[in-house]
Amino acid sequence: MSALVLDSATRLDAGARGKVVVCASHGGLYPAWLAARAGVGAIVFNDAGIGRHSAGIAGVMWLAGLGIPACAVDHRSARIGDGADTLAAGIVTMANDAAGAGGCTPGQRCSDVIACLVENAAEPSRREVPEIGEARAAIANTGHRPVWALDSMSLLRGEDSRSVVVTGSHGGLLGGRADDGMVRQDVFAAFFNDAGGGKDDAGFARLPVLDARGIAAATISCHTARIGDGRSGYDTGVLSRVNDVARRLEVREGMSTREAVARLVGLG
Repeated sequence: MSALVLDSATRLDAGARGKVVVCASHGGLYPAWLAARAGVGAIVFNDAGIGRHSAGIAGVMWLAGLGIPACAVDHRSARIGDGADTLAAGIVTMANDAAGAGGCTPGQRCSDVIACLVENAAEPSRREVPEIGEARAAIANTGHRPVWALDSMSLLRGEDSRSVVVTGSHGGLLGGRADDGMVRQDVFAAFFNDAGGGKDDAGFARLPVLDARGIAAATISCHTARIGDGRSGYDTGVLSRVNDVARRLEVREGMSTREAVARLVGLG
């Protein structure tokens, strides 16, 4: 069995059932839930800087409860959002109990750990996959412009055009492609988790691409907010980098997400 290589957990579908997957998404709860729902046999994620409350690997540990082997690679070794680079260059930083029982250990190359995961891949779980809670929520008292907290940018809707979105998604590009399709609507502003920046500053790569579309964008330090949790990004996040459009709107690095959102909707 060879591994299925994906740039994002949002691309998981019925074809992933029972397979070993190299997935360049962060290892948080939302991608792990998508993996469990797809019935993967085993999966490798990016540790996304691990970050606040170890959110970057929380999903890797959660999958152990379903008997699904999972690992995460160091965000400094492979570009987040780039499945091919994850397979070619990733170095494992953690393995859950299900993966560890099969011999997968930190320090292994991703290309080597795949053989371990293939040998020990679980049968598609027969356990009911629990829901993980609300993944999209309105942020109240934001003035004249809608503001949404999204655990993943994949939850963006057509009616969100010209809104402000605070997402739990990382700020990388899928496969390094500027036209990766993740920001489908012309939102007014978008906030992402920086996933620790990582190899080649991949966690910030989306910012200049959104500049070209006239969209204000910023990343939130993974150490100040849980990746994969849009509400955490709003409640406790501190900006680590902003694009030129956001800077012209007086959004600055070091500003709290709350302050930046208030500025963008005319409350501050």
